[in-house]
Amino acid sequence: MTEEELQARLEETTPERDRYDLFVEESQDQDVRVRFSPLPGEGWSTAALLTVVEISLRAAAGAEASVTHLAVTRIRPAQTGDIIALSRVIRRDGDVAHAETWLFSHAVVEAMLHATASLKG
Repeated sequence: MTEEELQARLEETTPERDRYDLFVEESQDQDVRVRFSPLPGEGWSTAALLTVVEISLRAAAGAEASVTHLAVTRIRPAQTGDIIALSRVIRRDGDVAHAETWLFSHAVVEAMLHATASLKG
């Protein structure tokens, strides 16, 4: 799926309030890089970070997929500014995908959060 196709699918399957100006920067096979921007005048709450995690996992596993199991490790606090999510599918088993995502503040230097999940669909 091209970046433009994935962008369109994520916009179709994600409520507008949860998109955080998502922008698919790269999509290769099952490895995906998506950039998110905070709402004007706001930082990144835990709820917003979980939304970003869910969207980035679906970007790798399939935009229609839904998370069934999730494990999140917060490594450091989010900084104000954009978040870059690097996601990939680790393994597929029928209609279940096992995926991971790494979130970075501003640049892909030091991760601030890591999540693994199982997704169905």
